[in-house]
Amino acid sequence: MTSVCPDLPMADHNVEPLIAAWRTNNRVTTYLIENLPAELWSENVPGMTRRTVGSIAAHLHNARCVWIRSLGERHGVAVPERVDGRTVRPRELSRALARSSEGIIALIRLGAERGGSVPPAHWQNFPTDLVHFLNYFVAHEAHHRGQLILIARQLGLRLPKEVVDGVWQWKTRSRE
Repeated sequence: MTSVCPDLPMADHNVEPLIAAWRTNNRVTTYLIENLPAELWSENVPGMTRRTVGSIAAHLHNARCVWIRSLGERHGVAVPERVDGRTVRPRELSRALARSSEGIIALIRLGAERGGSVPPAHWQNFPTDLVHFLNYFVAHEAHHRGQLILIARQLGLRLPKEVVDGVWQWKTRSRE
């Protein structure tokens, strides 16, 4: 699949809606990170003593960095530095997420320039067309957002209803 519309290559389409969707996803992820209680950040994940809430949150940025390097570095896409999942704090992670979000946007633009597909990596588990690419990353982040909300509940630090509901307020997040 090289295009959302088979009659036109992706470069002829406006990729701004894909970028806007990604930006909203990034804002939703950042919103959750910004609203996790400070006392939750260093808590161990139940059943996974080597993982903390903060390390799972850091994984979101670090996974983006791995894919940016794998798909885009050889095409001139700047690769953000990874964060240390053991020591990163929420504010630092929010800034890092902004940088890796720009890297994902650069990959979307690169894919559009290449007819609607990102370059293949040495290993990858998603089709290279931009629609699958975007959906893969949004699904990955949604999985971990849900995981963080559930862990908070398991640890007895249930997040406020407005925070949990806020993760689903994409219309609101898209305007932030």
